[in-house]
Amino acid sequence: MKKIPVSDVGPQRGLTLLVMALLVIGTASAGGGGQRETADSGKLYIYNWTYYTPDSVIEKFEKEYGIDVIYDEFASNEDMYAKIQAGGSGYDIIFPSGDYVSIMIKQNMFEKIDKSKLKNIGNIDPEVLKKATYDPTMEYSVPYYFGAAGIAVNTAKVPNYERSWSIFGRGDLKGRMTMLDDMREVMGDALVHLGYSVNTKNPAQIREAQNLINNRWKPNLVKFDAEAFGKGYANGDFWVVQGYAEVVYEEIEDDEQLKKNTVFFIPPEGGPAYIDSMCILKGAKNIDAALKFIDFIHRPDIYAEFTDYFGFPATANIPARRLKKTKPYYEAEELARTELKDDLGAELDLYNDIWFNSIRLGD
Repeated sequence: MKKIPVSDVGPQRGLTLLVMALLVIGTASAGGGGQRETADSGKLYIYNWTYYTPDSVIEKFEKEYGIDVIYDEFASNEDMYAKIQAGGSGYDIIFPSGDYVSIMIKQNMFEKIDKSKLKNIGNIDPEVLKKATYDPTMEYSVPYYFGAAGIAVNTAKVPNYERSWSIFGRGDLKGRMTMLDDMREVMGDALVHLGYSVNTKNPAQIREAQNLINNRWKPNLVKFDAEAFGKGYANGDFWVVQGYAEVVYEEIEDDEQLKKNTVFFIPPEGGPAYIDSMCILKGAKNIDAALKFIDFIHRPDIYAEFTDYFGFPATANIPARRLKKTKPYYEAEELARTELKDDLGAELDLYNDIWFNSIRLGD
């Protein structure tokens, strides 16, 4: 496997049109890698999130099928989308979140999935497919993982806490907390805490979330951080972070005491959720290899290995649940009240305006 790391950061899954536009311009200027004109026999080009597929799974796939995987990583949907839009990809499989799957389907950016070649497709949880309203019949995408960001707490420093987004309103923890630099995540957290949908288009509700963040949460944060929250938590700078379990636990892997003191939870009031999917890019040169990889991922033993490695529950694959060997960092039941982020269309402009011209202004 040839792995091409792009950055040592955690995932950021929001939809930010302004950032996206700037990234498109920047990536186009850089030129990217260029499309391959012909199939690379015995190769598969993957573009996936940082911290998201174990090396052991890639190596098993390579050995079993005799296919060399060239694996590149991205830190956000915006990064991925900008690079693909700029034409500098050359990838076969990408792993966008649901809102971007929706956008990219509409823009005719994917090949259709030949489900006749996926013998393990029946292992996918129908409840996850019901949530994937953007493509419930898997015409263009196959679910990889259903999950959500949550909160990590260092209980040695914060022994008493409520399992709620309200923790970010605690003045006694000022200077020791971060939230993701991700518009839809942070605003979605505020919206659900107020009793609203993460996908609301009601201006009054969105403004109420803005006020909660600016007046109650932001004054207590060190920063909005989607890149180094795991490292900051690991070295003790931060005691409470909003983020992704796999990032936090990857950073504290060698600190047994901190692992014992760490609690990760998804607040019962809910929050934004994501379904990351495997999609084959339009014009991909190695479609057969891509289909083999998608099918391989949903083989129960492989899916169990993938989720065990990252401490995930096996949310998208039912048979894999019986084969898991480790307790996940959070339970699938914690996702029950979460809500997938939809493509908000033109209504996203209000979110962008609030995020960039109010919440993030001056940071």
